[in-house]
Amino acid sequence: MEENKILDIAHKKVTGIICLLSTVYCLLFFMGCALPRIIVLHDPLSPEEHLNLGVTYEKNGELDNALKEYIKASKKLPLAYIYMGNIYFQKNECDKAEFYYKKAIKKEPGNADAYNNLAWLYFIKRENLEDAERLALKAIELNPAKKAIYIDTLEKIKGLR
Repeated sequence: MEENKILDIAHKKVTGIICLLSTVYCLLFFMGCALPRIIVLHDPLSPEEHLNLGVTYEKNGELDNALKEYIKASKKLPLAYIYMGNIYFQKNECDKAEFYYKKAIKKEPGNADAYNNLAWLYFIKRENLEDAERLALKAIELNPAKKAIYIDTLEKIKGLR
């Protein structure tokens, strides 16, 4: 009998504590107080890993997530600006694509792909064809190993002119 009284008292106390904790949680929730959060002060991924993650998102059609990763990568990896331009190109936001291709050229003037991509953008838009031709020629000069790709761009531009 004595055991049952002790169990009843313990049960009432535990129930009371649970009720109190539930009340406090509800008050915090409804008053807008935030529960503690974990804040990461150091990004565990390298710029290259962000770039690779962005490529994976892009391949899966998740362009906005890819863009977020490319933005993170661009803080230390100028190559990411080309990828950002490519995302905007795919989203048919040509002005933004042009901005990032130009930024890639400014940050990394030896990257032939940036010149070729900007030339291709001008070809698609059917504008600045003289600049587009000059950009494609610059790409060929900078990276002869990709000459076949860049010549394709150049020939298509010349075909429009």
